[in-house]
Amino acid sequence: QRLGVLHVGQRIEEQADFEKIYKNAWADNANACAKQYAGTGALKTDYTRTGKRTQWGLIMDGWNSLIRYYKNNFSDGFRQDAIDLFLGNYSVDEVEHASPLHVKKDWKFLALPIIMVVAFSMCIICLLMAGETWTETLAYVLFWGSASFGTFAIILYNGKDFVDAPKLVQKEKMD
Repeated sequence: QRLGVLHVGQRIEEQADFEKIYKNAWADNANACAKQYAGTGALKTDYTRTGKRTQWGLIMDGWNSLIRYYKNNFSDGFRQDAIDLFLGNYSVDEVEHASPLHVKKDWKFLALPIIMVVAFSMCIICLLMAGETWTETLAYVLFWGSASFGTFAIILYNGKDFVDAPKLVQKEKMD
């Protein structure tokens, strides 16, 4: 009322158009911040915009959560490195000539996930397209299932090698 937006006696709750614009602006701001920080849109924006939780909002939140999990674990180390450089949490050593950002990846980083996906796909295909007998189908499913489980176990065992961790970590912070 002091700014002249509302007349004397008017209440903010009576301004449905303003409320809709405000809620949408708030949700759009949340999306922009979340994309910068997490790489996906914000969660629960359907509730922010409408005041109700929708089925589509639940699906989108699940999808965004999966994308965040993947990005956080396998492709976001550079983002943390950039933040650390920008904030001064990491100082570049002028004496050290080798770049800490360049780390050579081994063949397993590409081969094992591909083998796991192919083996799991073949297991599903064998389940859907049954063979002549149930023993033949069972043999194929067991073979491809064990291949997919075995590669998954190897990936889990070497999990820290697969994670895209920040590379500009001060040595004293690692201890």
